[in-house]
Amino acid sequence: MKVIGLTGGIATGKSTVSSWCRRQGFPVIDADLIARIVVEPGTKTLQRIVEVFGQEMLNQHNELNRSKLGDLIFANRDKRQQLDAIMQPVIYQEILKQLAFYADQRMKLVILDMPLLFEYAYNRLVDQTLVIATDEEIQKERLMKRNDLSEMEAYQRIQSQWPLEKKVALADEVIWNNRDIDTLYQALKLFFEKEEFDEVSSMSK
Repeated sequence: MKVIGLTGGIATGKSTVSSWCRRQGFPVIDADLIARIVVEPGTKTLQRIVEVFGQEMLNQHNELNRSKLGDLIFANRDKRQQLDAIMQPVIYQEILKQLAFYADQRMKLVILDMPLLFEYAYNRLVDQTLVIATDEEIQKERLMKRNDLSEMEAYQRIQSQWPLEKKVALADEVIWNNRDIDTLYQALKLFFEKEEFDEVSSMSK
């Protein structure tokens, strides 16, 4: 089984690529989805977040207030590290569990969709890394539009992550997503055709 680690920066198009991979029939381990599941009401992870950051991190339904937590950690590096220390061990164990499942199923290819692939050395779990990148100005404009943010808010979120050029330098493969979505899809087809998997023969948009 070959594992491709998919990553990128905020608003570079990684989620679009992940969705495309699913449509082709490739199994995708979604770290963002795992991160949501492990903080559902009643979980030990959510309880720990409340202990560290306060009861105000919950909404009226006793669910995690993601917007409030996001505002807190994007503006404060120390608090972001505190949250990562709570979340990452739980996420890591779930990723290992899913990788073992797909290995038992004898899958040829699995995509690990992981925003923090390099930051937390998840790349050691994969055979090849693929970074979806874009120019910083395009990235900022897309983020402002997508999340209805001011220029400063978008800048803070971009700066809270590793510089995109650092991820590009570490990547085995890079796809630049500076143009339209059809151009992105074409680049993905070319990339996966090189992988020589049977599934690519019927790839569509």
